[in-house]
Amino acid sequence: MNLSTLILNSLGMGIAFGALLNGFFPEAIAPLDHYLLSPLGNGFLRLIQFVVVPIVFSSLILGLTRMPDTSQIGRYLLKLFAGYVMTAAIAVFLGMAIALILQPGAGMTGLSINGVSSTTQRSSLIDWLVNLIPVNPLEALATGNLLQTIFSAALIVTGIQLAGDKSASFVSLIDSIYAIFEKVLSVILYTAPVGVFALISSVVATQGFGLIARLLLYILGMLLAFAIMMGLYVLILFVLKANPIKFFQSFFPTFSLGFGTASTNAVLPLTLQDAQERYGMSAAIASFAIPLGTVLKRDGSAIYQGFNALFIAQIYHIPLTTDLLVAIALSTLLVSFSTAGVPGSGIIMMTTVLSAAGLPLEGVAIVAGVDRLTDGFKTIVNITGNLVNAILLSRWENPEVSLEERGEGG
Repeated sequence: MNLSTLILNSLGMGIAFGALLNGFFPEAIAPLDHYLLSPLGNGFLRLIQFVVVPIVFSSLILGLTRMPDTSQIGRYLLKLFAGYVMTAAIAVFLGMAIALILQPGAGMTGLSINGVSSTTQRSSLIDWLVNLIPVNPLEALATGNLLQTIFSAALIVTGIQLAGDKSASFVSLIDSIYAIFEKVLSVILYTAPVGVFALISSVVATQGFGLIARLLLYILGMLLAFAIMMGLYVLILFVLKANPIKFFQSFFPTFSLGFGTASTNAVLPLTLQDAQERYGMSAAIASFAIPLGTVLKRDGSAIYQGFNALFIAQIYHIPLTTDLLVAIALSTLLVSFSTAGVPGSGIIMMTTVLSAAGLPLEGVAIVAGVDRLTDGFKTIVNITGNLVNAILLSRWENPEVSLEERGEGG
């Protein structure tokens, strides 16, 4: 079996194993999760994170050095951000609209609130923009700050282009780094079935299905919003004359791993690999647009935050005034661009949306119980939104894109 089939099978077996533990062997859950499932799952995530920064940094430099001039970078950024804002706004509207139509929180009783998830003080927009500039490029690499890594790579590429032939040896070194870590990634991916099995088993075993029954309409509403957004992406692919079947076939390994890990950061190396080797996207666009979108593009999170805010307002019977809806929409749109691509980050960022809209933070505890069960689907929407925008940029830059990238080639 190929890797994607193995990962998909491990997902199914993990769900079945977790359900078996939860239903028939509840006394074995705690020791198994503590000593086996959580260590295996977290160990796999750490292995993936080991290659994320080197591959992003080296692929960015190699991709940007292929551009004829630095003005091309600015053009790419403007076009990407136009697509990001447009699709993110649609995602926010979709999440809020589904919540308003289904009213999943109306009349809900019997849910206990045990506490509020911890949150950190959020920096202002100006501080956030200033912090994009790294004090030390090595520190940005060492701490895994992807935004600072992208900024560092862009500055270094400018220096490479100005240095001319004198930078050839450095570019050759970066090329070697990329080749080495690409091979390391291929080795690490052999552990993916075990890691995905452990991660999903842990979730199902510890969470169970009882909470799902109590929040069934909430979960169905969230999944409906995700499905409609995926339908919109398929429509965009048709408009761009990019074969959706070829698209999903090419990125099936990425989606499988993304669902299991619930982390866009964790699947970034595999996403880059699938984009260039399986889908046929140009290296220059893939190596720039996909890492940037992994950091900034979160349509699934936009749906999630808007839907949750209205769900919590309904639980507490708070009147949905125009001012409240506008506050939720604007804060959700901004937060969607700064949500970390790691499991559970949406819960932390939700406190920002609730605070901005004046909604009770205690509602976070209700949603936290089922967050991990919907996190995988949210991750798939995030990944798809990133890839569709990268394809949009590719078609915008080159209307006569290759048959392979259009999904018509082998």
